[in-house]
Amino acid sequence: MRHWLRVSWLRSAQANVDVDQPGADYVDPETVDTVLTRAATPVLDAMAQEIDSEPVSLILTDASGTVLRRHLGDIGLAAALDSVHLAPGFRYSETSVGTNGIGTSLEVGAPLLIRGDEHYNGRLRRFSCAGAPVTHPVTGAVLGAVDLTTLAENTNALLLSFTKMVAQRIREQILEEAGELDRALLRDYHLACQHSGRPVIAIGDEVLMMNDLTQRVFDSRDQAAIIDRTRDSRGRSEPFTLLADLPSGVTARLSYRPTFVDDRLAGGIVHIKEQVSRGRTRSAGRGGAPVLRSVVGTSATWTRAVEEVFDACARTEWIVVDGEPGSGRSALVRAVHEYARSGRLLVSVDASAVSVEELLERIAAAVDEGADLLIRRVDGLDGDTLDAVSDLLLDAASNSAADDCWVTVTMDSADGLPDTHPLLRLFPKTVPVPPLRHHVDDLPELSRFLIDSMGAENLTLSRATANQLARLSWQGNVTHLRTVLEDIFRRRRSGTIELDDLPAECRSATRRRLTRIESLERDAVVDALALHNGDKAAAAQALGMSRATIYRKIREYGIEFGRAPKQDRTTRQRRSVSRS
Repeated sequence: MRHWLRVSWLRSAQANVDVDQPGADYVDPETVDTVLTRAATPVLDAMAQEIDSEPVSLILTDASGTVLRRHLGDIGLAAALDSVHLAPGFRYSETSVGTNGIGTSLEVGAPLLIRGDEHYNGRLRRFSCAGAPVTHPVTGAVLGAVDLTTLAENTNALLLSFTKMVAQRIREQILEEAGELDRALLRDYHLACQHSGRPVIAIGDEVLMMNDLTQRVFDSRDQAAIIDRTRDSRGRSEPFTLLADLPSGVTARLSYRPTFVDDRLAGGIVHIKEQVSRGRTRSAGRGGAPVLRSVVGTSATWTRAVEEVFDACARTEWIVVDGEPGSGRSALVRAVHEYARSGRLLVSVDASAVSVEELLERIAAAVDEGADLLIRRVDGLDGDTLDAVSDLLLDAASNSAADDCWVTVTMDSADGLPDTHPLLRLFPKTVPVPPLRHHVDDLPELSRFLIDSMGAENLTLSRATANQLARLSWQGNVTHLRTVLEDIFRRRRSGTIELDDLPAECRSATRRRLTRIESLERDAVVDALALHNGDKAAAAQALGMSRATIYRKIREYGIEFGRAPKQDRTTRQRRSVSRS
């Protein structure tokens, strides 16, 4: 048995693959327009004509081995392939069905031919299949695989040659498409630089360009903040505008416009304009942001939100505070109220957690008592309830006895109410609270504050851990950070938090949102590396994957892990010397 084939069988055995029945998992296929599917479609359509009337099937999978498309040269082969679930939606990874052309070529990272009796699973031995990975011609990332399957008696060397040719044509198509998209983005970038006379950034999947004016107007810290804010625009197909508070104290207006080639998104152009000049400060006349007890942060983005909420509170101006869930909207309102109106009662009610009757009763009682009011998550209410809340607040606004009442509502910036909704007419201003990923320079101070609030004054973050936390996207914002720190606190209540103490999700710095399967795979890799003190070969063996595969997974998920303690490494070195 050839070496790579023997190793593949060992991996299949370690994965407890059923030798009698193929265990391909069904994954509900998402109709996603990806680089792979766009490039592969014209190539597969052309190749399907080449195999017409031939007893073979041409198959395309994603990087996990899930079948995306299947072309049949001979329709009579369909029933045989269906009987072993080699059909769209089924995952033909090596850990699911054992040694096979799709899963094993992805594991090994090279084209190969699996003859009938070389399959690990008995029912697959009636077939022969040639598989070849499809890699991105620029980044080298594995995008999927091409497979040609036929009955075992039809096996010949041309299967592998044909499969390699199809994979190469898909790579060429990807490169051609990437070049076309990049040219379109570059064209719009040059036009924007020539005609706008402003700082301009172009952003695409693999491209980031910044004109000279941007580099002259903004220092390196401001440039980094602008790039961080524009990162969220990747993949967006609609124009939008946002305000960004920069470390220098400048507020910049970022206007994004997408670039298309036909219906394909090439990226987008961001025009940058200063909204607040450098000669004045936002806090003029107000004395700056107050120092609050129950929330922390000194970044320009967070400070601006604090200042605006404080200013509205001091003037009893009703406001909407919007932002992503977990960003600290309610905590900010309560902290400002405690500082500026400590002698008054603040009634806080979560509109999504109480019945409609209780919500209306609590609002009416607060209005009657002349108390200040915080209504959270109003965007989750239905139309009739919103109308009833609007009527109660309208009565309060028209009541002279309630002139001194301060009312604030919070909502999700992604699912907020339409600007024309009657409720919003009572609130002349909206204050956005930034997500944590837009003020990660506050993360060390915020982490210290959260750890202290748990009663863990003797627990600290190492520099490597703090740097790793700052690299994460924090989709759940401050609430997510608190959950992570609480999880660590349950296991360690004093000392230094090192990289190895972080949960698996925090050891991966990828910015894209992972699927459930990808999250499980990432966690398994992190756990194996932790168990084997960062030894990639041992971790790969424990997981039943090749060393090349685990290296690819580490790069793909941006996994960070700590090294073994110095004493342990020295001990291992001594043992190695003694054995020698």
